[in-house]
Amino acid sequence: MNEVNRTLYIPLYGKSKVSKKGIILSDPKAEQIWEEEAFPIRGKSKSKWLAYNMAMRARVFDDWTESMLRQNKDALVLHIGCGLDGRCLRVKEDYACWLDGDFPDVINQRKKYYDENKRYHMIHFDASDAANIDSLPDNTAVIVIMEGISMYLQNEQVNALFGALEKKYPSIHILMDVYTTFGAKASKYKNPINDVGVTQVWGIDDIQSVLADTKIKCKAELSFTPDYLVDELNFFERAFFKILFTGSVYRKIYRLYELEL
Repeated sequence: MNEVNRTLYIPLYGKSKVSKKGIILSDPKAEQIWEEEAFPIRGKSKSKWLAYNMAMRARVFDDWTESMLRQNKDALVLHIGCGLDGRCLRVKEDYACWLDGDFPDVINQRKKYYDENKRYHMIHFDASDAANIDSLPDNTAVIVIMEGISMYLQNEQVNALFGALEKKYPSIHILMDVYTTFGAKASKYKNPINDVGVTQVWGIDDIQSVLADTKIKCKAELSFTPDYLVDELNFFERAFFKILFTGSVYRKIYRLYELEL
């Protein structure tokens, strides 16, 4: 795998670690894959604080996906940059069709641990090439999961992806996390992705800039670390975690947007 693809092991480690503790996120598949892959990570990537953060982010995306499926039972679910994530198993709400998409070498690795069926498929998908959208199944609505992917795309590529989605689907629901420009610059010094060799990421300061020329709107800015999840930590961990991953300082680096058409 190249440097960007190897970043998938960072959230995988975090979800596995937290799942074993029995808090925030139940993810037996992450535990299994981590035990079998034993990918060497080091430095900030092994921080328990980052593990909590990764698990909370995943849980927020899970809860949002379930909510969207309750409202759009026949929608196509498209998880862009799925890595080895087990959201297709963690989400308990029924779905009509779920596509997990990533680069070919990631999907090849993923097929060691996940099985396709009539409703669930794994596809080769390069988010930097909006033409990939054309080959997706038609549907009246699509639920798009973009967790940990936008920072590897230039703003123009995100805009092109959204434009292609708009042409393809009448109803669109997107959840996407982003770095700010400051966060992207700061990542050179503090980001655990550096531990696997990634040196270039991009940020978004004005969400409207990547929605330009589309009818997709920003519905809300959500929290990565809602109180109901932070409260699963013990008293001393909660206090330190809040300093690291909540509040206005964290928002200057990292944001979570719900978008819709």
